Amino acid sequence: MPWTVYLLECADSTLYTGITNDMQRRLEKHAEGTGAKYTKGRAPYKIVYTEMHETRSHALKRELAIKALARPQKLALAQSAPAPCC
Repeated sequence: MPWTVYLLECADSTLYTGITNDMQRRLEKHAEGTGAKYTKGRAPYKIVYTEMHETRSHALKRELAIKALARPQKLALAQSAPAPCC
C-alpha cells in the first residue's frame, strides 16, 4: 500500500508535515482535532503538497527531510508541484 507524505497549510499560515496511507481518513482526523497535536485548533487546512512513496520507511525518511527544511524551502517545494484535491 502506498504512503503519502503531505504538507498542510493551517489557518494561521503555519505548515505541518505528515504521512499517511489513507489521505481522506487522515484529513478527517485533522478536522476532528485528533489528527495531530500540532494541528488541533489550527483548522481549516489546505493541502499544499503531496508525494507518494512505496513503503512507510521511505515516507518517514522523506517526512523527516521535509521537516528539516526552512519555511521558505517548504514553500518552494509546495509551489514546485500542484497538490491533488482531497
